[in-house]
Amino acid sequence: MDAITPFDLRPWLGQYGPHIPAELQAPAQPSLPAMAHAAAARFADQTAFTTVMPNGMYGSLSYREVDEKSDDFARYLRQVLRLEAGDRVAIQMPNSLAYPVVLLGVLKAGCVAVNTNPLYTATEMAHQFKDSGAKCVVVVDLFADRLEEALPKTDVRHVVITRVPEFFPSLIGGIVHAVMRHWNRQIPRHGLQAPTLPEALARGRAAGGEPRSWWAPLGHDSLALLQYTGGTTGVAKGAMLTHGNLLWNLSQMRAMCASHIEDGREVVLTALPLYHVFAFTVNFLCMFEAGARNILVPSPRPVQNLQRAIENYRITWITGVNTLYNALLGEEWFTAFPPRHLKAAGGGGAAMHHAVVERFEQVTGAPLVEGYGLTESSPVVCFQPLNTPRQRDSIGIPAPMTEVRLVDDAGAPVAVGEPGELIVRGPQVMRGYWQRPEATAEVLREGWLYTGDVAVMDAQGTFRIVDRKKDLILVSGFNVYPNEIEDVVTRHDGVLETAVIGVPDSRSGEAVRAYVVRRDPALTAEDVLAHCRTMLTGYKIPQSVVFVDELPKTPVGKILRRELRTQAVAAMAAGKGR
Repeated sequence: MDAITPFDLRPWLGQYGPHIPAELQAPAQPSLPAMAHAAAARFADQTAFTTVMPNGMYGSLSYREVDEKSDDFARYLRQVLRLEAGDRVAIQMPNSLAYPVVLLGVLKAGCVAVNTNPLYTATEMAHQFKDSGAKCVVVVDLFADRLEEALPKTDVRHVVITRVPEFFPSLIGGIVHAVMRHWNRQIPRHGLQAPTLPEALARGRAAGGEPRSWWAPLGHDSLALLQYTGGTTGVAKGAMLTHGNLLWNLSQMRAMCASHIEDGREVVLTALPLYHVFAFTVNFLCMFEAGARNILVPSPRPVQNLQRAIENYRITWITGVNTLYNALLGEEWFTAFPPRHLKAAGGGGAAMHHAVVERFEQVTGAPLVEGYGLTESSPVVCFQPLNTPRQRDSIGIPAPMTEVRLVDDAGAPVAVGEPGELIVRGPQVMRGYWQRPEATAEVLREGWLYTGDVAVMDAQGTFRIVDRKKDLILVSGFNVYPNEIEDVVTRHDGVLETAVIGVPDSRSGEAVRAYVVRRDPALTAEDVLAHCRTMLTGYKIPQSVVFVDELPKTPVGKILRRELRTQAVAAMAAGKGR
């Protein structure tokens, strides 16, 4: 019999208190369409989604309207296009009222949704559509020209085109669309012969059919979503997330946040894209089940695009990544007049920096709690509890029904306080990667998901991410974790944001390099290094500081250290030292 490890004792249960149950009942609903239909019946006449443009123009849909329109889209897919259960439908659009209608319509049809980044190049589109076997693509008109280029390399047979101001009042929607097409010139010309989303809904409604008959057979084991991941580190792979995976994660999040979510009363700001798993599960699915009003911002860049959404609505929840919160704190309109009704903010996607969390909480008076998850776990694994004292600079504790271990390279559990790879087991863990058995076998072993993230656990069961295994810097045999260095650098008042990587060094193997975006134009490299010397031991101090105007990021806001390493190595090979 294997020896009992500290992780088997689940010390984090002591932090649950009376508000978080250690065990959860299985989700009451068998599928996401069943959950959404129940929520729509419960909150029928309440506003479900409001899309807000940078100038404040907006459009809204009620829960009843989302339910009815998604039924019509399901009818279009099954009765008009003759798609079958399990067929994949790609959704390629920014945050807009069309997104929940299409997404729920796909699921109600018994089909599988393929979330796709609308900013993808034609090459990236072609890979994802071909790999997933998508038969239909719903694309926003902003990027229809790229889809036109990609289509010949795919098996896609049907296209539907939508617009950012879809379902706005006709006059307002017409103005917004005209500005985007003629003034901002954002909408390109294309040769696609495809129906618009309103046309597709009208044809579906005329065709008839009972959507319940298509989604009634779905259960927890049915595939709901192909969520592609790994695009920043290699060829993107489709994580197979089932209805059960996602419903269990909703239950886990609701249990962790019950003290701060009142059904039918919340207003959540969604600046992160819904095609990303963080916003998809937390903002869309979780808040839909809770009867919240979802304030959708099509693009959070520049950050001024959020001003009208924050000023005009009673925001009670915000989710974001470190770069988003850092950008908000640089805006006088936000710091002078922060949202007055804010209950909490959630951070994830990448490490939150101490200085950002501390200042955000000072400005808003609301907790900014950090969580941890990944696409392959639907995504939430850990979360800082909201109703008990939390440990800052941590990812908190595992969600109910979630097992977490830290292991060494041989797979053996490490001691308390020692770093190890975080592995997770629970009902939210994916089925595997779509049509990639070898890649699946690499990360799923005996029911455990190997995340590639290095963490430590204290005696109370609180976890802290040290860094990605692939981002580890080895300086003269010593491990240096970029997250730690970045957190120190950003505590300097003159630093807006930073990224730390390792670069080849003939003496130490690797040397620490910090890329810095200035807040104070007068900031010098010596200023940064002097600051680091007060908080870091010698081998962790950057050997070089490079000032840049901006850092490469994913659309969600994660900093791409890989791109910086590639640039640095190329520059060093060219003899430029950078």
